[in-house]
Amino acid sequence: MTAKRDYYKVLGLKKNSSDEEIKKAYRKMAMKYHPDRNQSNKEAEEKFKEVSEAYAVLSDKKKRQEYDSFGHAGFRRRYTQEDIFKGFDISDMFKDAGFGTEDVFSTLFGGSRRTSKKASFKDYFNAYTQSGFSNSYGATQGAHTSARKGADLVYDLSLTLEEVASGTSKQIAFRKENGELAKVNVKIPPGISTGKKLRIPGKGLKGNAGGLSGDLYIKISVNDHPVFRREGSNLHLDKEIQFTQAVLGSTIEVPTLEKECKIKVPSGTQSHSKIRLKGYGLPHFKNKGMGDLYVRIIVKIPRKLDKKQRGLLEELIKEGM
Repeated sequence: MTAKRDYYKVLGLKKNSSDEEIKKAYRKMAMKYHPDRNQSNKEAEEKFKEVSEAYAVLSDKKKRQEYDSFGHAGFRRRYTQEDIFKGFDISDMFKDAGFGTEDVFSTLFGGSRRTSKKASFKDYFNAYTQSGFSNSYGATQGAHTSARKGADLVYDLSLTLEEVASGTSKQIAFRKENGELAKVNVKIPPGISTGKKLRIPGKGLKGNAGGLSGDLYIKISVNDHPVFRREGSNLHLDKEIQFTQAVLGSTIEVPTLEKECKIKVPSGTQSHSKIRLKGYGLPHFKNKGMGDLYVRIIVKIPRKLDKKQRGLLEELIKEGM
């Protein structure tokens, strides 16, 4: 049996809970689901195992630190059930409740482990971890650990739109399982978008018993740009022009990621109409060619007019405009 849920949630705790809060929460739940109180109750038995596994990890400073660093799935890939319960002894926690483990053995192991005297909780968990169990991926294992690939790591990397446009190289640094600072050079292809992951084989955590190292995944996040909005490989921007420029037509300058570019606004252009600049967008990710830049024209209507301007507009009204 393997706890499939987050260990903190299993014990009803938050990630910043103190050691004393963890101990108190476990004792309360273990007392509730202890086999001595729940004869022939399979659901309580599984719950007792689950909370005990959670406590075995969170009560150990080193295991808890690694669990917080690598997450539930990453931790379970690194630790066998035997590793989790190694050195775990809670016999003192229940001695005032009068609980032994003879009934526990009888319930969990079909009576095959009965002894003439009550066994310790340490004996119980040794027996538990040496019996067959399923890991997070459903494979049954015993006490002997076979070669297993190390856990993958995920590194969040933020990029600017300019870096996406040209492609770039980054050196990232992160801590390995032994606390060692690792540095890796990463080549970022142009046109990449938020949510994409780049895989670097063998740069994750070391495997167990001679297994291969895990992989490092670079998860990309592209920062918002103050001028441009991105839609795939295309870019969009808003450009305000005067009312007279829209009516009479005009040549205006607009920014691109490379330089200022002059475009012609046809006479009679309506507000919110778009002008396309072909090839001024972003490179297509892993494909040839470029996206486009779309300039949305915003016609600026003056809020206040002086006497002369008002007079001119009134004359235009008389002319049917």
